[in-house]
Amino acid sequence: MELSREIKDAYFDAKGRNGSPRLAKDLQASGVNVSRTTVARHMRNMGLRSKLSKKFRVTTDASHNYNVAPNLLNREFNQKEPMRACVSDITYICCKDGFLYLTCVIDLFDRKLIGWSISDNLTASGTVIPAIRMANRNRPFKEGMIFHSDRGIQYACKQTVNLLQYHRVEQSMSGKGNCWDNAVAESFFKSFKTELIYGTKLKTKEQMCLDVFEYIESWYNHKRRFSALGNLTIDEFWKQYNIKKQLIKNVA
Repeated sequence: MELSREIKDAYFDAKGRNGSPRLAKDLQASGVNVSRTTVARHMRNMGLRSKLSKKFRVTTDASHNYNVAPNLLNREFNQKEPMRACVSDITYICCKDGFLYLTCVIDLFDRKLIGWSISDNLTASGTVIPAIRMANRNRPFKEGMIFHSDRGIQYACKQTVNLLQYHRVEQSMSGKGNCWDNAVAESFFKSFKTELIYGTKLKTKEQMCLDVFEYIESWYNHKRRFSALGNLTIDEFWKQYNIKKQLIKNVA
């Protein structure tokens, strides 16, 4: 009975976003000795399910006459150091009073959303530019860092190209019509819509902006577990990284 309550509390604390593997990791991190299969069994008994995903849809428009950057990233999604490569993309959010557009910038080292913007228009100045500027404030760009995106006009336009060149960043773009070249950014949007939007009532733009902030800054960047990080949260992954870095420094 006690375990069922702890599983139920962890499930609702994550707002139904976690399935049994991540719930088990959360419980283990808080000192509860429980396996994934046990959590799954209790979830079935209580009728608890994680939110289901839906097919991702492309938002950016690649029909333009701007130059297209080569694919420098080449699907090297696992980076060993921070700020060696970032990926970015844009998605739409349907609201009661129209559409919003969310832009993300993700550091491939730890999958952290280091920059983002939410806008009611698809101009570069409303989407990509503020997201890039936030990313640079949170984690200053390194010279030669790869910034990867699709071929959308917001990324290919002079305003974005000039900003990235100013920071001495190498721009990279996916192959034509190849969503797998930007799989990490698309995976984020799939998780975002599954965990925050699908299965809920339409919200106003104002309420959605608040919910997006909470999802990114409270949940995704600090509490969500990632299979790419060994089912650690970003904070836990950074703690391990800094410990290893200090050990190497001490040995040297």
